[in-house]
Amino acid sequence: MEHTAAQQLPAVLCISGHDPTGGAGLHADIEACQALGAHALGAITALTIQDTHNVHAVRALDAEWFEAQLRRLDADCHIDAIKFGVLGSTAQIEIAARWVRRWQLPMVLDPVLQAGGGAELASQPVARALRDELLPLATVVTPNAAEARLLSGAQRLSDAAVALGARGAAHVLVTGGDEAGTEPRTDWHWHDGAVRALSRSRWAQSYHGAGCTLAASIAALLARGLSPTTAIDQASAQVHAWLGTPKVIGGGRPSPLRQGPVAP
Repeated sequence: MEHTAAQQLPAVLCISGHDPTGGAGLHADIEACQALGAHALGAITALTIQDTHNVHAVRALDAEWFEAQLRRLDADCHIDAIKFGVLGSTAQIEIAARWVRRWQLPMVLDPVLQAGGGAELASQPVARALRDELLPLATVVTPNAAEARLLSGAQRLSDAAVALGARGAAHVLVTGGDEAGTEPRTDWHWHDGAVRALSRSRWAQSYHGAGCTLAASIAALLARGLSPTTAIDQASAQVHAWLGTPKVIGGGRPSPLRQGPVAP
């Protein structure tokens, strides 16, 4: 009997919520990782009732079930990087921080505080715990403009990037895609005391799952061994290209078409 050679892809542990539409959350993480040459392991943090318009209800998994997922994956699978999406409780965050310290792996934190449709996804205690316990452990943290202002207290996005960097994250990428206006969108990347602007053309619509896709893409490239700055630059270009060819899932916002590397 002939046997095929098994291939072990770099693996990203994606710790995220479930989106029934498949446009965001863990489903988006899986697609982004696969498109960029990594395998996505998945640990569910929350179940949601949502569509492509908005999130209508969230139910966090209890802490014991959440940690049991991490324990089994740790015992069985090789993990090269970690990506966090929505976290449903302060108890989950305490558990997550403990495992991140144990693993000592590249970690991308997408501090999901609000759905693109406006629904609140994190209470104030959860937001504070994200800022105080997980953000200082992050290799890269990727808040959008609203999240960066809430977590930092600064209004200018470049100032918000500096303030979040002062809290301990190695790299901060504040994305400006959710800002109003027609001018080119600008993301702000802070590292080691310096801030640089990443400007790209602005697409005319908003998207469902763009933030999840960006964070998972950075994590996939970190799992493959790229440096954080290179991973940020390549993932940002890739996601911008995917946003230019979105897929329509329902009657609300489209989602990035996460199919293979298409960015130059």
